Amino acid sequence: MVMCFCGKEAVVRTSWTSANPGRRFLSCPQKGSRCRFLGWIDPPMCARSMLIIPGLLRNINNVNYQVARLKMCLFASWLLFVVVWVLFI
Repeated sequence: MVMCFCGKEAVVRTSWTSANPGRRFLSCPQKGSRCRFLGWIDPPMCARSMLIIPGLLRNINNVNYQVARLKMCLFASWLLFVVVWVLFI
């Protein structure tokens, strides 16, 4: 159990910045506090990892966006089908 500078128990968080993608660190549990406690848990990553991981995260985000967009198009097409079916029957 590690305590931060303000006396609270530090929590484990994950960094998703380009400089430290996927690295875990300890920080103050209170968001927005002025406590600047920071303790790294994972060792620094090699340069190759720092190039690959952000690209993978961007690809995952792009795929999730495309899936959401396709779901919306599928819903709209079914809605249009039902409306046309109701109007012409």
